[in-house]
Amino acid sequence: MKLNFEKLDGLIPAIVQDSSTMQVLMLGFMNEEAYQKTIKSRKVTFYSRTKKRLWQKGETSGNYLKAIELKKDCDSDSLLILAEPKGPTCHTGSYSCFGKKEDNMTFLNELFALIKDRKEKRPKRSYTTSLFEKGLDEIVKKVAEESVEVIVAAKSETKIRLIEESGDLLYHLLVLLVEKEVNLDKVIAELIQRHKKS
Repeated sequence: MKLNFEKLDGLIPAIVQDSSTMQVLMLGFMNEEAYQKTIKSRKVTFYSRTKKRLWQKGETSGNYLKAIELKKDCDSDSLLILAEPKGPTCHTGSYSCFGKKEDNMTFLNELFALIKDRKEKRPKRSYTTSLFEKGLDEIVKKVAEESVEVIVAAKSETKIRLIEESGDLLYHLLVLLVEKEVNLDKVIAELIQRHKKS
């Protein structure tokens, strides 16, 4: 992909979006070297205008951005990067430098991303970590147990219990998807396809 680095003295703005939620995560600047390093490493790398050097997002925090797809604009002087965030993007600890969009689907995607992060980093004293360390059989067992508890709650308990047990089931299902390396957006895409056919 040929980009025009001349308009801003060798730099182009690079907008980063979460490839799952499509929420804007941050804006940075790239020179040609940062762009090439991003392509080669698949980790988003910028040029710092204040430090006058390349910096890879997450080089100190470990919360890097895995580049999934790069798109140039119509003038070839701006870049859109679809990325998979490995942890919070903002230095403040927020999911996005532009704040959170508070809606249920965004939260579900954030939870999925957090579970993926737990699988990769395996922090101690984390229930999610313990599930991944026990392996697929234990994860599947938990999904089965929570499914039964949802049925019991639906048939003989309160709506509050049904909500609580449904939350447990949904969480363990997300853990299973992460364990099997199935992205949540693929499941959503399947539901969308079924909806279109109905």
